[in-house]
Amino acid sequence: MINFNLTKEQLTLKKLAHDFAKNEIRPQCKFFDNTSNWPNEILQKAWSLGLMNFQIPQTYNGSELNNINSAIVTEEIGWGCSGIATAMTANLLAQTPIILFGNNKQKQKWLTPFSKQHIICSYAVTEPSAGSDVAQLKTTAIKKNDHYLLNGEKIWITGAGYAKWFIVLAKTNATTTSHKSLSAFIVPNNLTGITIGKKEDNMGQRASDTRSILFNNVKIKHDNLLGKEGDGFKIAMQTFNHTRPLVSASAIGLAKSAMEYSIKYAKERKTFGKFLYQHQSISFMIADMSSNIEAGRLLTWKAAAILDQNKNNTIYAAHAKRFCADITMQITTDAVQIFGGNGYNKEYPVEKLMRDAKILQIYEGTSQIQKIIISSQLFKNHYNNENT
Repeated sequence: MINFNLTKEQLTLKKLAHDFAKNEIRPQCKFFDNTSNWPNEILQKAWSLGLMNFQIPQTYNGSELNNINSAIVTEEIGWGCSGIATAMTANLLAQTPIILFGNNKQKQKWLTPFSKQHIICSYAVTEPSAGSDVAQLKTTAIKKNDHYLLNGEKIWITGAGYAKWFIVLAKTNATTTSHKSLSAFIVPNNLTGITIGKKEDNMGQRASDTRSILFNNVKIKHDNLLGKEGDGFKIAMQTFNHTRPLVSASAIGLAKSAMEYSIKYAKERKTFGKFLYQHQSISFMIADMSSNIEAGRLLTWKAAAILDQNKNNTIYAAHAKRFCADITMQITTDAVQIFGGNGYNKEYPVEKLMRDAKILQIYEGTSQIQKIIISSQLFKNHYNNENT
């Protein structure tokens, strides 16, 4: 039986996240957009309320929220500010490989500390010559006696300037471009040979910290290998199945914010003797916003719910990520249009939302990559159905 009613516990969780976004994030989002500062005080407060690191298992002192509840929280934080939401939820991207593939010793060592203090961690995959095409990664981790020697460069790494450790995807077999050459490592930030680059001056989500990382003969212990050699691609893809629904939820929060600002402005602004909302062209734009937000939320919840049933959600995670990112870009663009010249001005809120929205179509797999995943899954499933 399908039921879209939230439980009492979910409503309480939703209210906690919404109140935090309203009272702690919204009042400061313009400041962080203007200054591009790291919102450390906000993150500290979020951590103290349990609004960070919320998927760590209870065995390792976490709250172990399921994926539906995680999406509910993330939508509210995205409504507050998607840049701060990215800063808050980037930990989950780095923690998920350990949650899914770490052994008990690794989980105890790397996950348990998050319950004791506010810690940042980062997920390092993208490189100057390889983003979506991970088979082209150049970073290597070559086994040398009792350690691996890590060399290479990662770029666009969220939270890198504040991370205590990184998940790094690297080739353990440099002689091939096969996905099977990739492995995943936990890399502490204090090892000799690690250089963190300057903070990038990005168009949107400016509260988030994005930097490059250079690895020069960094010695990695064998104990820091996740899974076994060659598991890196599988680890990365399964991680995205878990985190893409949360990116989708944050996108819906951002889109909802843009719609609410549009409704408010359309009820205040007059043209040709009428309020904006009394013009059908405007009211229909807002109606489209609402329809797309509702559809995006349902896609997001489906991707999360299937995951909570321990089923493969690859195609649904791709559907949600692609659809929510694209409709949020459209909704924020339409919000600027509704505001007219004011929408193009920084004194009004929607131009920031439009800038923040663009990265949603790029990080954690571009919208085009999601279409590749969707189409390949469709044809794969069709072939399997035809041969069963």
